[in-house]
Amino acid sequence: MTDGPDRGGEFGADRTPRGKSIAAGDGTADAEQNAADVVEREPAIAASLFGERLPLARSFTHELAAQGEERGLIGPLELPRLWTRHILNCAIAAPLLRPRRVGDVGSGAGLPGLVLAIARPDVSFVLIEPMERRVAWLTEQVSALGLDNVEVMRARAEDARLPEPLDQVTARAVSAFRKLIPLTAPLLRDGGELVLMKGAGAAAEVEASAKEIRKYRVHDVEVLTLGEGVLDEVTRVIRATVR
Repeated sequence: MTDGPDRGGEFGADRTPRGKSIAAGDGTADAEQNAADVVEREPAIAASLFGERLPLARSFTHELAAQGEERGLIGPLELPRLWTRHILNCAIAAPLLRPRRVGDVGSGAGLPGLVLAIARPDVSFVLIEPMERRVAWLTEQVSALGLDNVEVMRARAEDARLPEPLDQVTARAVSAFRKLIPLTAPLLRDGGELVLMKGAGAAAEVEASAKEIRKYRVHDVEVLTLGEGVLDEVTRVIRATVR
C-alpha cells in the first residue's frame, strides 16, 4: 500500500484487532450496520477501472470491509478509505501487466494480487503468502469470486518453488526496494519484470538499492506515477527488468 506499514498489504495487521467487530456472518444487525456506516462509498472512477468486472470488485471490497479487521488483514482506520487508498490504488496498475504469468509476493489481504486478478482475467496469478490465516482468506476469496486465473501458494518468497519462472512479479508494502530485489528477482525469467507498488519515497528507495540492482542484474529501473488527475491518491510503481 502506498505510504503504509511495510508488510504485505495488511495495513499493520499484526496488531491485535481493535474496535467493534464487523465480521460477516456474526449474526448481529449492529455489526453489518457498523460496516455500512463506516466504509467509504464506491468512487465513480471504479466503474472505469474495473469495467464489467466491477461487481466482483464490489464483492471483494465488501468482504474485506466486513471481515478484514477481525481477521487481522486491515487496520481499524482503513474502512473510511478502503476504496480510495487501497482498491483503486491497486487497480490503476492493472494496465502494466502482461497477459502471461504474474506472481504477487506477500499477498496478505489480496492487495494487489486479488484486485489485479479481478481487473485482468487474461493474466494468470500466483499469490505467494507465508502466513496460514492469510492463505485461508485468499483461498476463500478466490473460490467465492470464481477467479479461475489465480493460484494461492503458501510460502515465503525465498522458498517458493515454482514450476517455471514468472513473467512479472508484483508486491505492495512488503519491504524496501533493496530488500525486495533479492526476494523477487530470482522468481523471474530472463527479461522478466518487477512491478512493485511503493510509497512517496520510491525514488529514494531506488537510490539506496544500487548494490542490489547490480548484484541481481536489474536494469531500466524507473518510477512511474499512476492516477494523476484520476485518483485522489496517486500510485507509485517501481518498474524494472531483470536479465
